Amino acid sequence: MKIIVCVKQVPDAKDVRLDPKTNTLAREGVQSIMNPFDRYALEEGVRLKELYGGTVTVVTMGPPQAAEVLRDAVSCGADDAVLVSDRAFAGADTWATTYTLSQAIRKLGSFDLVICGKQAIDGDTAQVGPGLAQRLDIPYTAFARKVLGCADGIIRLERMMDDGYDEVEMNMPALLTVVKDINEPRVPSLKGKMKAKKLQVVVMSAADIDADPECLGLKGSTTQVVRVFSPEFKAEREMLVGTVDQQVEQLFSKLEPLL
Repeated sequence: MKIIVCVKQVPDAKDVRLDPKTNTLAREGVQSIMNPFDRYALEEGVRLKELYGGTVTVVTMGPPQAAEVLRDAVSCGADDAVLVSDRAFAGADTWATTYTLSQAIRKLGSFDLVICGKQAIDGDTAQVGPGLAQRLDIPYTAFARKVLGCADGIIRLERMMDDGYDEVEMNMPALLTVVKDINEPRVPSLKGKMKAKKLQVVVMSAADIDADPECLGLKGSTTQVVRVFSPEFKAEREMLVGTVDQQVEQLFSKLEPLL
């Protein structure tokens, strides 16, 4: 079974802050980590490999320093690592990102399963997983909470819903995005850390994946972030006094114009 896990390097949420002059994220001195939801995707990939045999290839798109999350993934059980990195990818939104990742995955050859975290904590769009499945023209299930089994080219799983869960079957190759209920990520082993230290990360550029320059980075993005800012905190309040009936009447009179 050939499994591909997509991960992303993101700023540590507890250290995120905005530059008041540029209204952009201040990245200097901010630690970068593997997107927390991607850890569950990685763990599920490694578990499926252990159950059914095969390999886990972890893929990330980002600058050269994103190789660190790949080493982290290998220390937790992944077999191979691919860094999709090129200045042409800078500024990509989810549309351009899914194009780039799909081109890279096609270059890796045939596969059985692609696993992604449900969303990234920096963008919170939850669009890359489903968008990647559409680019690859394969079936997908979002918010998978449990893999029930894989046999005869079919994967069975539970998909989390607001009021419970659905049982889903998909033909492979397929893609799934996972929620944190699916497993408990393992800590790196000593053997894994030694392997990660010696790891030769495969780097793929825009030319390596035969990408159309018009579909990459800012040029290939259909959306752009114009400004990022922290909402201004306003401590305005008004106390309603009187009996309960009087307070309700006052509250209604203030809300009525908004209805």
